[in-house]
Amino acid sequence: MTTLSTDIRRAGPEDADAIALVHDRSWRAAYTGIIPHRALISMIGRRGPRWWADAIRRSTTVLLLEVGGHIAGYATLGRNRARELPQDGEIYELYLSPEFQGIGFGRRLFQTAWDMLSAHGFEGLVVWVLEENEPARAFYESLGGRNVAESIEVFDGKALRKVAYVWD
Repeated sequence: MTTLSTDIRRAGPEDADAIALVHDRSWRAAYTGIIPHRALISMIGRRGPRWWADAIRRSTTVLLLEVGGHIAGYATLGRNRARELPQDGEIYELYLSPEFQGIGFGRRLFQTAWDMLSAHGFEGLVVWVLEENEPARAFYESLGGRNVAESIEVFDGKALRKVAYVWD
């Protein structure tokens, strides 16, 4: 029997290729049929290895989920960008490669991100999700997130509603 080790750690610039691959695979799985194809491909294309390495060098906080030594997911986090919401922290992104979804890894990555924000003095947490992304909404609702606000984001001329989930 083989046991795979799992670890969550902070990303370094050397992880950029693996993060870009997870980003590509997870975004295609999550947003195909929701975000217009041309906009989706453009957004994925802008987030290649160089973009991720530069973001990490600029002190963007990126947590990585490793399973058996391979990057299976990532989360980006920091200060809440929506000033109208009182929560201090925000998870900007939390994505897993499709084959690692639905088995508890997302929950672990979410909890580690929230713990990191709390350890840095952030009170409360916000996560924004596209309304049509039902699997993500179900995930955050299963974690106790409350849907408290909405916004609109336009992708290649298509307006999509986003909802904010919060934890106090």
